[in-house]
Amino acid sequence: MTRPGVGRRIGAVSVVVALGLGGTVTAAQTASAAPARTAVSAAAQAAEVDYATWQADVKAVIDQATPYVQQRTANTAGQKTAIVFDIDNTTLETDFHPWYQLPTPAVKPSLELAKYAKSRGVSVFFVTARPGIIASETKWNLKAVGYPVDGLYVRDLPDLFDEVGEYKTGKRAAIEALGYTIIANVGNNDSDLVGGHAERTFKLPDYDGQLS
Repeated sequence: MTRPGVGRRIGAVSVVVALGLGGTVTAAQTASAAPARTAVSAAAQAAEVDYATWQADVKAVIDQATPYVQQRTANTAGQKTAIVFDIDNTTLETDFHPWYQLPTPAVKPSLELAKYAKSRGVSVFFVTARPGIIASETKWNLKAVGYPVDGLYVRDLPDLFDEVGEYKTGKRAAIEALGYTIIANVGNNDSDLVGGHAERTFKLPDYDGQLS
């Protein structure tokens, strides 16, 4: 595990384009929307990335998500809306703190987004590849660092046979089956975001898979 301020070895990072906000999101827009990401900082293109660089790159993506949530929730009275987050290095700083440091600190920009979405009437769900055996500890950690938690999905035994992206897609579909419209899905790996069942996706940096 890498401690704050200590660089992590990374590969090349792609530069991607932010999504426009626009008006009401249509089904066609949903189907064609690419994940919103940030153009990586110059420091992140170097051989190593430190904690401060990672935080800046995360904030750049969340700075796209927040105005989108504001716009999308302008007229949602009577609707059940939801936002879905991954956990490791999306909402909790897993790889930058030793496993025994509990609670694992929040990724602050993501925490601010979750709280803001909740203040706008959006339910906050977490879909993680963590095993069910640590579900209660995970939920405790999220709440301890300030996250609103309307639902937490972990991998139970049958889920372990599914590919991670397929498993997470299925859980988002399950949230929709409860009557929710998932307006945003936030994660740091492609497996967090593939498969649809979200109007917008926002990808945080993982530096070519170097962050879990």
